[in-house]
Amino acid sequence: MTDSDQRRRRVTLADIARACGVSSATVSLVLSGSPAVAAKTRRQVETELRRQGYVYNRSAANLRRKVSTSVALLINDLANPFVAEFAAGVDEALAEAGCVLLLGSSGESIERQRAVLSSLLEHNPAGVILTPAEGTTAGDLQPVVGLHTPLLLFNREVPDSTWDYLGADNVAGARLATEHLLAQGHTRIAFFGGHRESSSCRQRLEGYTAALTAAGITPEPRWMVECAPTRLQAATATAALFARDPAPTAAVTYNDGVALGLMMGLRARNIAPGRDFAVTGFDDIPEAAATVPALTTLATGPRALGRQAVGMVMHTDRPLDAPPRTIIAPVQLVPRESSLTFAHELPPLTSVVSATRGKRRTRTQGTSA
Repeated sequence: MTDSDQRRRRVTLADIARACGVSSATVSLVLSGSPAVAAKTRRQVETELRRQGYVYNRSAANLRRKVSTSVALLINDLANPFVAEFAAGVDEALAEAGCVLLLGSSGESIERQRAVLSSLLEHNPAGVILTPAEGTTAGDLQPVVGLHTPLLLFNREVPDSTWDYLGADNVAGARLATEHLLAQGHTRIAFFGGHRESSSCRQRLEGYTAALTAAGITPEPRWMVECAPTRLQAATATAALFARDPAPTAAVTYNDGVALGLMMGLRARNIAPGRDFAVTGFDDIPEAAATVPALTTLATGPRALGRQAVGMVMHTDRPLDAPPRTIIAPVQLVPRESSLTFAHELPPLTSVVSATRGKRRTRTQGTSA
């Protein structure tokens, strides 16, 4: 064996034991922190471990002990601030439990989701928390996950699932947002963003539709605009809201990222969000309170949900044949400046934009509705 091969070869327990003149079992006891090893022998082994650069194979140790000190989290979009906050909550809870986080991202690809999930499961995690890619079916997951690995679905449901589910109350949240806009005097309210392949989008659309129907308003199909739940896609799709008269004066958006993108798109059309057009979001990401105007949204507490997810997936005393649990977390409306608009007291937006194109508009605000 050449020196290069020697450097690339993984150092084993047998290598350490041979150098110290002890058994592999003794080295293993040192690694596990057992008090059964004499102090002198422990120091000798620890010195040799450092000298040879031994790397502890935690996965192999977990297999031998039939325990795991890790949890896998596979998310759909690393760039989504809501998902990032949720992941931070998962990591905090695992750190407190003395466990580590194995993180992967599907990028909304079912094929990549399958590949990353397979790779994460090779590390023998205690459980998996998954925010499914759009369009995921039980058939996409079952062959990979198998029957014995605890799996928790977060934020998006999977049809015919037999796994636990944790999510925010999407229906009630969107209904609260719509009722808030109705209370401001708006009747031409759009639902903007998201894809209906996503259960969370369908549920939020359900809450929006229910609120309008209860108010005696028939939802306008052309004001239900789908787009990828990102800022850039939302900004690009803004034009669809103003393609024909009459245009809406407010929008319930799929999430905060979409809401911020819509506000960008409105400004590009010389329409001031929070003054000429009301906007609500969903999630209450940190940026929501800091943007101008501050964003009215639904607080979901993603960090708290992350901690709750860890508690669910590591609840090891549940029998394998226990029925799946579904936990729907409440949400809270947080009214801010983006929805406190007087657009419903003014002429239709399309007429205003046409008459004032290229000019900076000022309006005197009257009494709040």
